[in-house]
Amino acid sequence: MKNLIDAAMGRTEPDMILKKCRIVNVFTGEIENGDIAVKDGDICGIGEYCGENEIDLTGQYVLPGLIDAHMHIESSMVTPQEYARAAVPKGVTTVMADPHEIANVCGEAGLKFMRKCAEGLPLDINFMLPSCVPAAPTEHSGAVLSAVDTARLAPDFYGIGEMMNYPGIVNADAKTLGKLVKPIIDGHAPLLSGNALDAYLCAGIKTDHECGNVEEMLEKLGKGMYILMRDGTLSRDVARLVGGLTARNMRRCMFCTDDLFVGAVRDRGSISACVRKAISLGIEPVDAITMATLNAAECYRMYNKGAIAPSYTADLVVSEDLELTKITRVYKNGILAAKNGKALFETKPAYDESVLNTVHLSEINESFFTFTPKTNTFSAIEMIPESIITNKVTVSMADNLSKVCVIERHHNMGTKGFGFVTNYGIKNGAIATSVGHDSHNIAVIGDNDRDMAAAVNALGKTGGIAVTSGGEVKEFLPLEIAGLMSLKPADEVEKIHKRLDQAAKAVGVTDGIDPFLSLSFLPLPVIPEIRVTDGGLFDVGEFAFIDV
Repeated sequence: MKNLIDAAMGRTEPDMILKKCRIVNVFTGEIENGDIAVKDGDICGIGEYCGENEIDLTGQYVLPGLIDAHMHIESSMVTPQEYARAAVPKGVTTVMADPHEIANVCGEAGLKFMRKCAEGLPLDINFMLPSCVPAAPTEHSGAVLSAVDTARLAPDFYGIGEMMNYPGIVNADAKTLGKLVKPIIDGHAPLLSGNALDAYLCAGIKTDHECGNVEEMLEKLGKGMYILMRDGTLSRDVARLVGGLTARNMRRCMFCTDDLFVGAVRDRGSISACVRKAISLGIEPVDAITMATLNAAECYRMYNKGAIAPSYTADLVVSEDLELTKITRVYKNGILAAKNGKALFETKPAYDESVLNTVHLSEINESFFTFTPKTNTFSAIEMIPESIITNKVTVSMADNLSKVCVIERHHNMGTKGFGFVTNYGIKNGAIATSVGHDSHNIAVIGDNDRDMAAAVNALGKTGGIAVTSGGEVKEFLPLEIAGLMSLKPADEVEKIHKRLDQAAKAVGVTDGIDPFLSLSFLPLPVIPEIRVTDGGLFDVGEFAFIDV
């Protein structure tokens, strides 16, 4: 503190001075001209300063480091180290990360692995303790974290991760309530309304990233929630929600990515892309930047982040424009971490035997997928482009359907569930993945049993994503870490993923449907309206299996 005060008063010299900046003041909404002085990783002064280490930023904007208010690093398909190398050059300096994907596969070993990977990075990864492992009582995951486990692990985590078991909260289930052992609790309550929403909020849950429309957002804002406007690989909610923003409620809103592939981070950015989209839809640039910085910091009680002011952490983004299309420098704790789109830090490869070879499944043949509905018409899953929400529809075998199967892969239990999907469009092929939110059992979809068997067998013990046609593997991305993340560098993962996407298009997957994320979310039984797990077809509204 004394060092900051002395540097602010000019009695000692700052470590660094960013000169002639156009400073984005998220407190007043104004752009101010001046210098930013930094000492010991914190901002010590705004105004006119001089010293030995001066950096001339004439004409460039300086804004606080961007904050991703809710995300899963596992969905990037790379390690935390590789994620940091992609995200920091795009202006992200803090993420609120929920590692419930790897926890559902590897339990505490997975949590330990993620926290170890995050050490020493120029990216603050605030890990939230997963609250739903498994996501629902009906699920067969690779691990279980009980209320007792949660209480024991809680001191090592920033808060409690998204509480997806809203039926457990609304029904005041003691085991579910017993997991709410930290003051900061993330929510997950798609379409929850009225008395049920009131009951959910009585548990102390304050955030939600699952709003699908303005009406839902406004009710939740009116009841005191913070709304995390999501723009990920599959779910693009910013455009749906931005029309509900007003001068009064905007300070309760922020941005998150939830699930975003590393290729998208490297290409368009993560939170910077949210800022650009909001601006393009009519939000004032400084307001959009405030949502991406100060709002998120205050929501998560990080009172020394999210603004450029004395005593605040010197997490700073330098950009030639307010739309953040030309980020030239990113400082983390006052140290230059990225310049002109390139990370300036090195990382060590991640390797831990406890999170490898996590697919425990015997080789299968095409007869494994023999399944015939009991009636001529039956319930099926309708996919919605750019959304993880599905519709429950009634179909017959004469319709253009794709068969989906979810297979338990953690303990080789032999359980499997079938369903049929409209709008996916696959022809003469199949796609299989070990990414199946959130229990991460094997999910495979196709139009013939031969290709479905070939796709599942291609995953081997490591897991990954496979596209097959004519009984042959056309492309395969191994995801060695828990069947979720690759050991490869981000650029290699991106190259293979592009080939996977081309292979998926070659077998006719519908435009506007992400062939892999759409499939990976089909097993998640806490997202409306209808899902499929290794237990069968599941009606989320009724929270019960459907007999087909």
